[in-house]
Amino acid sequence: MKLEPIIVSLLDTDLYKFNMDQVIFHKHTDLSGEYYFKCRNKDVVFTPEMVEEINAQIDHLCTLKFTKVELDYLRSIRFIKDDYVEFLRLWRPIREYVTAELAENGELEVVVRGPLFSAMQFEIFLLEIINEVYFRLKYDYSVLLDSAKEKFEKKIADFNSGKYTFKFAEFGCRRRLSREWEDEVVRRLATETDNCIGTSNVYLAMKYNLTPIGTYAHEFVQMYQGIDSIPLAYTNHYAMKDWYDEYDGDNGTALTDTITTDLFLLDFNRSNVNNYSGVRHDSGDPYEWGEKIIAHYKKYGVDPKSKLLLFSDSLDFDKAQKLYDAFKDRTKVSFGIGTFCTNDTCEKALNIVIKLQYVNGRPVAKLSDTPSKAMCRDTDYLEYLKRSVDFRLKRES
Repeated sequence: MKLEPIIVSLLDTDLYKFNMDQVIFHKHTDLSGEYYFKCRNKDVVFTPEMVEEINAQIDHLCTLKFTKVELDYLRSIRFIKDDYVEFLRLWRPIREYVTAELAENGELEVVVRGPLFSAMQFEIFLLEIINEVYFRLKYDYSVLLDSAKEKFEKKIADFNSGKYTFKFAEFGCRRRLSREWEDEVVRRLATETDNCIGTSNVYLAMKYNLTPIGTYAHEFVQMYQGIDSIPLAYTNHYAMKDWYDEYDGDNGTALTDTITTDLFLLDFNRSNVNNYSGVRHDSGDPYEWGEKIIAHYKKYGVDPKSKLLLFSDSLDFDKAQKLYDAFKDRTKVSFGIGTFCTNDTCEKALNIVIKLQYVNGRPVAKLSDTPSKAMCRDTDYLEYLKRSVDFRLKRES
């Protein structure tokens, strides 16, 4: 291995991986999944040396197990249950579930196949590995790090000068420059500003005694598309029902845009409006979305000031401040900010994802409120899903 190990703890991942996995562990252990990697940047080429290093890093990842200290920390999180922690005591990443290869055109092809409760855990680890390997092997890492530090100093100064007044969580592990840089970013945001309320990275939350932040991702709603008994246009309904059953109203920020926010709102009924503490934005115009959500709360006689709007779509601090100023007097507002915190350097960051594409052999898809963010390997299925969504919207709106 040319590089030092990139993943040294199985807690070095987003909290929502454990949140979603606990629901799957309790309710859907019969599901299998397939995840596929995609780099959305144009003309990004991976080299054979990079792919060799990525595979070596995956080999190392699959030697790790949770330590007693890590398991005890998970158990201390109020909504993580003892039986799930005991399962994690036995769990480890299985190497045979992952393949990483180089296509002839230089594109990186990564696929994860396995039981959903196990396959889903690879996503963040793989993104951390791929991103760090790419930037360390393509560029002079010391130059990148120096530029990141220079930009970060200004960000700290802008918080302390009062230029930025919002609260946010650091969401940057999946596209970070490196493990060491995310560590420094989180430590300094937490100790040198009053604005950072926590981090999605469970390991760093434990290390620095911060609040781990996160609920669920698009894949959680997508997986219900692979269950035969569930109509496609009702997957939000079943996802939110299972989530509420699991967490009994705790851990309650709902993601709206997996199959469009308009469809989500049909299932975000009076009960869910009251049961969920807020909603998260991840695509589409954030101002239009915020107005739509506020109107929806008012429709059910709920004071929007009692609910949270969490914005998390490709944010920098200037965008976040503008959104905060627009909504702060009408609702609670917070932000999840990732790449701008952990990979803002002199070079353009990669826009990389690993998305769930099949469940039990059936295609699944994310539609999103930004059509270009849709990802599905089966175009016929994607069109069928769109028709199913449109049919229900026309019938019930």
